[in-house]
Amino acid sequence: MKKNIVLFILFIFPIVAYLFFATGVNSFMFLPTVTPNIPDLGHWHSLNGEPVTLNKKITILGFTGNNIVYNKGNYFNLNQKIYNKNREFKDFQFVMVAPEGTQEQVKEILKGLSGLTDVSKWLFVFAPTNEIQAYYNTLKLKGKLDTHSGTSNVFIIDKKRNLRGRKDKDEYKEGYDTASPSDLYNQMTDDVKVILAEYRLALKRNNADRQI
Repeated sequence: MKKNIVLFILFIFPIVAYLFFATGVNSFMFLPTVTPNIPDLGHWHSLNGEPVTLNKKITILGFTGNNIVYNKGNYFNLNQKIYNKNREFKDFQFVMVAPEGTQEQVKEILKGLSGLTDVSKWLFVFAPTNEIQAYYNTLKLKGKLDTHSGTSNVFIIDKKRNLRGRKDKDEYKEGYDTASPSDLYNQMTDDVKVILAEYRLALKRNNADRQI
């Protein structure tokens, strides 16, 4: 009996522990709220002229700036690491806030991405740069927009329009750098899983309550 316990500790337990951590233990952690109840997108419209809302959606929110094509690699990173893995989730969407006048650049980006995936949940909304800055200020973040009215960071917004992010030591990680594949893969991938798991669990609970 003792021999079996020793064998388990030496050989089996390390493998089980590895699999446990490698398959998403973070999915069972809570992702803190960084900024509660951020504003919706108001009167801004998408490329096809339709309004876009953050309400009741899990949103990856970004600010493109006016040099969109220059940063096209960032959108490829985000598409491959995050979008493709989660786009089948019903209430999941990407919303990129872009300056007025960048519509042709956005069309070029979407054309490139459409060769890789269904881009129906890639949404771009357009606004004057002063309105973009004012909206960004409501997120109450330490990071700032650059001189192009954009940032390489993207943010996780839950269905109640709370900006969510992990806490690193004494500070919140406010956003995820699309220029860094490792940042997207090692941290954002896990944190999106947390949010999706949270709503899957809530859905199961609601269904169970209806059956009682």
